[in-house]
Amino acid sequence: QCEAAAYEERRYPAGKWACVTMGEPMYEQSISMSFMKLMRYICKENSVGCHLGMTVPVLNEIHLTKEGTKLEREVLTAYYLPGEFQQNPPVPTDPEIHVTERAPLRVITRVFYGMTTEETILREISLFWELLGPTDTVLRETYIVASYENPSVPQRRNEIWFICRA
Repeated sequence: QCEAAAYEERRYPAGKWACVTMGEPMYEQSISMSFMKLMRYICKENSVGCHLGMTVPVLNEIHLTKEGTKLEREVLTAYYLPGEFQQNPPVPTDPEIHVTERAPLRVITRVFYGMTTEETILREISLFWELLGPTDTVLRETYIVASYENPSVPQRRNEIWFICRA
């Protein structure tokens, strides 16, 4: 009974997201630099010159190395555009930010709290696999870390998302 509540399945509709990919030496550097770029876009560095408003969660799409023991360097950070900008997204002034339509997504998700480092993410992925047990219904190489609060919040709410196969 307790384990049944440890994770849940969710569906997200297709939508437009502003995305940045960074490949810094440390995961934390990549997400920090990407988020700063996205914040500048949200706070007026866009074709309409206005504040777009924040949405949550901010997603960080990660990939494991072939051995499954480390994260690949490149991390894609994505910000969902608010409803009023979905039809006609403001163009980013930063050429590294791309607005893209992401397909509908079905995920199995589990909450965790605290900082998101490569170490904590790898631990959360491992714990989640233990909970789920053997399954072929989710991808094994690509995961999403969803953050719901500002990175400076010490015990911020995060989720690890396992992406369901189509």
